[in-house]
Amino acid sequence: MDRAQEFSVPSGPGSDRTTWGVPPFDPELSVVLEALGDAARESVTPENLAARQESAAVSRPSPTVEELRADGRFEVEELRVPGAPGAPEVTLVSARPAGITRPLPLLYYMHGGGMIMGNAGSVLPQVLRDWALPLELAVLSVEYRTAPQTPYPGAVEDCYAGYVWAVEHAERLGVDADRVVVGGKSAGGGLAAALALLARDRGAPAPIGQLLLCPMLDDRGETFSSHQLADAVIWNRTSNTTAWHALLGDRYGAADLPSYAAPARAEDLSGLPPAYIDVGSAELYRDEDVAYADAIWRAGGEAELHVWPGAFHGFDTFAPDAVLTQDARAARLHWLRRVLAR
Repeated sequence: MDRAQEFSVPSGPGSDRTTWGVPPFDPELSVVLEALGDAARESVTPENLAARQESAAVSRPSPTVEELRADGRFEVEELRVPGAPGAPEVTLVSARPAGITRPLPLLYYMHGGGMIMGNAGSVLPQVLRDWALPLELAVLSVEYRTAPQTPYPGAVEDCYAGYVWAVEHAERLGVDADRVVVGGKSAGGGLAAALALLARDRGAPAPIGQLLLCPMLDDRGETFSSHQLADAVIWNRTSNTTAWHALLGDRYGAADLPSYAAPARAEDLSGLPPAYIDVGSAELYRDEDVAYADAIWRAGGEAELHVWPGAFHGFDTFAPDAVLTQDARAARLHWLRRVLAR
């Protein structure tokens, strides 16, 4: 039975799904959605997944190292480091503002794409512009393997192997091993959360913070927003279910699924680094992200939560000049600055 059919809400007035309200979009974001047209509501399905992967690879190719250097503003190199036992090497794209010789704090970053698309290089121009330059920050972007070609735990183990290597080789990278933040957006935010859990549970050096932007955390699809916003723009319930199925295969929805696959499954969120979590009020992940922040607080941890009113999934990518995007970028920058200053 489909999970949407299994879901139920309390009986009484307003309990029928047809009466559920949907949060309105921010006016500037509405204009962007109108320009996107039907493309904003296209679903990823098992039948079109391969074609969507090919299309994404064409539309968002990874920049070359020379392009990322941006006429000498950044020092950039590709590194290939040992993967998990029995797994291939992991590619890390290393970038830092040029001309700074002292050890820099490090942002260890994981790209989005629903665990099924994306690449390490295409996210770097914005990451370098928004954070690396103003904060004098080094960045490592992880080229983790995606599903369904590589199911769980391939991606998270790639990220973990690269993280441990980076901390152990901090001097070679010119970074401060005591000031590492893990972060990511969407699927990358989920991987960053899983990485923080793995580092805690395996006794690896702990990051000083986790930057979780609209993170993909829960395979179960049982939250209110996952049904209220089943037809959400950019990333809807069908796309999300397709992605989780691709990642987990027969383990999708299993009662004993590890929290490293879906961090919302974690029963113990104590002992984690401070978290920054943000999400839109009009996106599928809203309630699972709010619940994750709440679970961190209940465990005695530290989390800063922002729910951007009228925002859809990945709004800042599609509407870079919107006032709401500027507010979100400023909040992320301020949190990073505070965490790095500790």
